Amino acid sequence: MQTATVLAAVLIVVGTLGVLIPVLPGTLLCVAGVLLWSATTGGATAWSIFAGSVVLALVGWTCKYLLPGRRLSSAGVPRATMLVGTVCAVVGFFVIPYVGLALGFVIGVYVAEHARLRDAVAARRATAAAVRAVLMSVGIELSTATAIAVLWVCGLLLTR
Repeated sequence: MQTATVLAAVLIVVGTLGVLIPVLPGTLLCVAGVLLWSATTGGATAWSIFAGSVVLALVGWTCKYLLPGRRLSSAGVPRATMLVGTVCAVVGFFVIPYVGLALGFVIGVYVAEHARLRDAVAARRATAAAVRAVLMSVGIELSTATAIAVLWVCGLLLTR
């Protein structure tokens, strides 16, 4: 097996795992792996697989940002609340590595919504909507990275 193919596989695996690890650019690493493989393999099939992975990534990124945002808007959660949650998530990540990311986000959204609405029940509902939106975003990106990996494997089989 070629070194570039192994390196491409590593990039795709790390990219897929990177969706779940907030420091790594998941889908982008998957596309980079397919690009490396396409450039070293050459030919119409390899470049078609790369073009398909770029299309998948663009569709995934678009859905990742549009769909959860619509869900939050329909739940009445403002962008400012999400910004507070994101800032608290970053702070939480450094205070309690990895676990603090989720805790900081949830606490930040809840505190911001409680301060805005002055109602604990409504703040809990808004926090639950925000968490569902984030999980939807991660699910979309994970599905995109997996689809790129499957497309690349198909490309490997077609170019053998």
